[in-house]
Amino acid sequence: MSSSGADTLVQLLPWRGRPRPAPQHRRNLGSEAGYRRLNCGKLPAATLVIIGTVNAPRLDRSPVTTSPTWAEVSLDALRQNFRAVRKHVGEGVNICAVVKADAYGHGAAVCARALETEGAPWFGVTGTEEALALRRARIKARLLLMTGIWKGEEDEAVANNLTPTVWERWHVERLEEAASKKQTVFPIHLKIDTGMTRLGASIDALPPICKAVASSSHLKLEGVSTHFASVRDPEKTLRQATLFEEALGILSAHRLAPALVHMANSAAILSRSETWKTMVRPGIALYGYSRTRAAGAAQPGDAGTLLHPVLSWKTRVIALKEVAAGNAVGYGGTFVTQAPTLVAVLPVGYADGFHRLLSNRGRVIVRGSYAPVAGRVSMDLTTVDVTGIAGVEVGDEVILLGQSNGKNIDAGEHARICETIPYEILCSISKRVPRVYLGGG
Repeated sequence: MSSSGADTLVQLLPWRGRPRPAPQHRRNLGSEAGYRRLNCGKLPAATLVIIGTVNAPRLDRSPVTTSPTWAEVSLDALRQNFRAVRKHVGEGVNICAVVKADAYGHGAAVCARALETEGAPWFGVTGTEEALALRRARIKARLLLMTGIWKGEEDEAVANNLTPTVWERWHVERLEEAASKKQTVFPIHLKIDTGMTRLGASIDALPPICKAVASSSHLKLEGVSTHFASVRDPEKTLRQATLFEEALGILSAHRLAPALVHMANSAAILSRSETWKTMVRPGIALYGYSRTRAAGAAQPGDAGTLLHPVLSWKTRVIALKEVAAGNAVGYGGTFVTQAPTLVAVLPVGYADGFHRLLSNRGRVIVRGSYAPVAGRVSMDLTTVDVTGIAGVEVGDEVILLGQSNGKNIDAGEHARICETIPYEILCSISKRVPRVYLGGG
């Protein structure tokens, strides 16, 4: 943070097809040294990086960017959530912070950098491509490939210190060959399928895989994991945990003693301490959501109440329409005014990730008041009814996700309306919505 109290901002904007920012939009930019200090890493040539310190945004544009729709990512909230998880599980439990799917839409490189400076020793990613992007961003922490490697990726995994999850013999054989070429002992994690029926070795298939690992000269079984299918179902969770203990017994019989034993995702971290073992894998919790928060049922004392949503999504009013009674608004005429109505047009639609199922059901916050979506959400535009809100003007900030004046809309609310989960809402915010990072210093 600067001495003036301004927030440190980092913004990643698509460069191709955008006008170069006018000089007045480039004031207070950070130096290259400042950029390297934030360590966001190398970015594609088609990306413009703007770094600087800016106070409250002017009414006529969003912070730093000229785009009228943007998402703000609070790195302070991200760090706070990480600290809350660490305090909850205790210092003796390792944390693998999950940043797959571009950190659930928050921006993996920047989020990983913030968490690495907070002491995160591990990051979980989907596969090699996501991991290599973090290595290019100069992330030095351990990277767990949670869906393993594909044939031909083993050499890159070894060369870049990526830790693959394995569950089939060919994984072991190919990684053994790659590690032998480097004359190194390479760590791997073994995944057990205890009831998710997705990835992982079944109990019956485990002995030959254990034998292959135990006989490898250049591989070390560092970790073993499983994944819960439904933490809210105690009987199924207990069955999975029991099978996992059986698997650990099979490993022990083959003289395999992995130091990192992990099964707890965000839901298990917050509700089932018996599943923590020696490492946990928080994902959605890092970004401020828990099962109870998503359901709108968080109670005082819930561990999830310690979490704070990291991402806010905002736009601006680009037009106002005074509509007489009896007129239809939007595609299909699904909203018909019953009285003289003031409609605000917003430059956001389903191409940005503002779901079409929010049509006539969702709401936004304008000048500290809720305004309902009026009519169908289209690809690029959404209309809202601001009739009862005084003083609305073109250029006013509109909150799609976030809070203002005691009003709050989070990804859980969108998920309930759209009959999905907060994960999908956050991951669906598209790349054409610029991310603005606050608290980067």
